[in-house]
Amino acid sequence: MAKSDRNSVLSNFIWRFAERCGAQLVTFIVSIVLARILAPEDYGQIALITVFTTIMQVFVDSGLGLALIQKKDADDLDFSSVFYFNFAVCLVLYAVMFVVAPFIANFYKDTTLTPIIRVISLTIVISGVKGIQQSYVSRNMLFKRFFFSTLGGTIFSAFLGIGLAYAGFGVWAIVAQQLSNTAIDTLILWLTVKWRPKRMFSWQRLKGLLSFGWKMLTSSLLDTIYNNIRSLIIGKMYSSSDLAYYNQGKQFPNTIVNNINSSIDSVLLPSMASAQDDRARVKSMTRRSIKTSTYIMAPLMMGLAFCAKPIVQVVLTDKWLPCVPFLRIFCITYMFYPIHTANLNAIKAMGRSDYFLKLEIAKKIVGLGLLFSTMWFGVLVMAYSLLVNSVLSQIINSWPNRKLLNYGYLEQLKDILPGIALAVFMGFCVSLIGLLHLSNGITLLIQIPFGAAVYIGMSAILHLESYEYLLDMVRQLLKKIVKK
Repeated sequence: MAKSDRNSVLSNFIWRFAERCGAQLVTFIVSIVLARILAPEDYGQIALITVFTTIMQVFVDSGLGLALIQKKDADDLDFSSVFYFNFAVCLVLYAVMFVVAPFIANFYKDTTLTPIIRVISLTIVISGVKGIQQSYVSRNMLFKRFFFSTLGGTIFSAFLGIGLAYAGFGVWAIVAQQLSNTAIDTLILWLTVKWRPKRMFSWQRLKGLLSFGWKMLTSSLLDTIYNNIRSLIIGKMYSSSDLAYYNQGKQFPNTIVNNINSSIDSVLLPSMASAQDDRARVKSMTRRSIKTSTYIMAPLMMGLAFCAKPIVQVVLTDKWLPCVPFLRIFCITYMFYPIHTANLNAIKAMGRSDYFLKLEIAKKIVGLGLLFSTMWFGVLVMAYSLLVNSVLSQIINSWPNRKLLNYGYLEQLKDILPGIALAVFMGFCVSLIGLLHLSNGITLLIQIPFGAAVYIGMSAILHLESYEYLLDMVRQLLKKIVKK
């Protein structure tokens, strides 16, 4: 990777990562407070609704946002056409959710869901305003804007959600938090980004973008339906509490992974797209992404898995202990996500949406087969099926890049193995602290710095490539700061 590319990617990654970390930190703190105040059933109700609103959110983008980022010569006519089209689609989608709300409530046999669905679905309309602004920011690598908008929305909604929860509003506290977060985020982004939709529209341009976007839309839709169908089945076949424990177990590792993956994804995709004609550069970026993100993610996942029980007891209290086995399963599952992210980014950057769609279809066929064969045996078995499917999906996602980049799955595993092996060793060392039978709080206070010391220390002793790469990046960044 060229030095200028590396500096640009690093700078934007830092801003994006800071934005995600800041937002997720606030969200994490809020979720802890709300989890202590509210009952698991309240979270279960929101999770039931989120299945449908998340699916609708896929249509908000329509794959056109990615098409705008990928298109080399996108101009105001492209952006304006997509903006008006997306906003019209969002209005239609909200109308659909408003009408079907009672039917969803009847499906779950809970009439209280109807007004909740109609209010929280307003996020769809608001997202219609924000979506193209986000694409503009990503395309032009203006990630400072994301930092201020996301953090502003998150902080405002945090105070509102906690205040309403303490006031006894129950599930409506979560509704208000989510709705206000989207609204404030959109408002700040709209005020800080100079681009505005022009009075112009072109069906011809829109059709051209849709030729790429519809495949991405279909892929995203398949992925979203698949990812949420487990929640739908759990909510229908089991209880809202079971769904709450399942989702809470997923939240901890998901928060960490989203921070890292979304930061890498938003920065790496535009960089890869600009180099799409140079396959050697794309391979170099893909390989570096897999190695570095795994090196960062693996110890976090392993540490969380080995310390799951005391963390849940300290952070969420004993009423959430049933989520511990789910937390451990998801930690192992998410640890391998860098392979998914980097491979798919490479495919998208090179404009091979045909491959992308075929991969999604193949993965979903495998995943649904595992889901439908395990859903009769309990929620925990369903979680294990997701872990198995994650491994199989890695292999499927890597297949095209064996041909496109000469970078197959076995080579990718070889690249990430040192980081994962060291993370497992660190996790084992950390677990030994639990044998001292100290209080949960004291145990965690010892485990966290001890685990970090073991991982970093062994990385230095073994001269791990990813460790030395990151160390060099930090040194360069510090030199840059000092010069300024």
